[in-house]
Amino acid sequence: MEARQISLHDFVLSGGGFNGESYDHKTDPSIMLKLYFPGKIQQPLDEMMLARKVYSMGIPTPEPGEYVVTEDGRYGILFHRILGKKSYSRATGDEPEKVALFASEFAKMCLKLHSTHVDTTQFENVKDRYFRLLEANPFFTPAEKEKIGKFIADTPDEDTAIHGDLQFSNAIFTGDKRYFIDLGDFCYGNHLFDLGMVFLSTNLSQEDFITETFHMPKAVAMEFWRNFVPVYFGKDAVLEEINEMILPYAGLKTLIIERDAGQPQPLFRAALRNILG
Repeated sequence: MEARQISLHDFVLSGGGFNGESYDHKTDPSIMLKLYFPGKIQQPLDEMMLARKVYSMGIPTPEPGEYVVTEDGRYGILFHRILGKKSYSRATGDEPEKVALFASEFAKMCLKLHSTHVDTTQFENVKDRYFRLLEANPFFTPAEKEKIGKFIADTPDEDTAIHGDLQFSNAIFTGDKRYFIDLGDFCYGNHLFDLGMVFLSTNLSQEDFITETFHMPKAVAMEFWRNFVPVYFGKDAVLEEINEMILPYAGLKTLIIERDAGQPQPLFRAALRNILG
């Protein structure tokens, strides 16, 4: 796919993340630009193709527009912007008294996503993604890798959708419309791999990270999870049992965090205790 050249003079910076920045169009509020950092060419193209496939499945996500490149050689994607939107993390931080409502809505979105069957020839299996991460990790010993690999392999297979980065900041709403965003890691497989990120975001991450990233105290984030569980797992679910079941899947995110940080992460490795023994 050939990228269309655009001018950054038409956009204004609105946010940033690990892979790049987001921009709003100066005169057309319905257009936003996700622009990757210099040197990243294949990643935005892959995300563009993935976004189109996900959108065509009917999964609620902003419609992807064009694959573009700026004057300075940075590649990105245009999206149709959801006007007046707010993420579930921002909404919870702004109105913590509504944490039960927001957690319930997010849980229902996740249930619907995780019941959506996909064409497994079109998307990656989440297990394959973790096996690659495990193989590339230089910080776990061969014996530890064997135990983690067995845990991944032994997790029952499912042919249903997985967001891949299921933080409560990656679901937005406006009025009665609900959307998932940032589906660059979309794949398929067991829903527990996805819920591990929800648990990590609300329970395992440190206070300062949650405050800066999700705009709320950690206590409110943990309350979000406590209200999420009975909606997703059923009103009779025992929180402590659910936490124990989800914990190792949250711990698997260590493979991603250590890849990005370039060093061992003891805080998140602790969640792998039941796997590593």
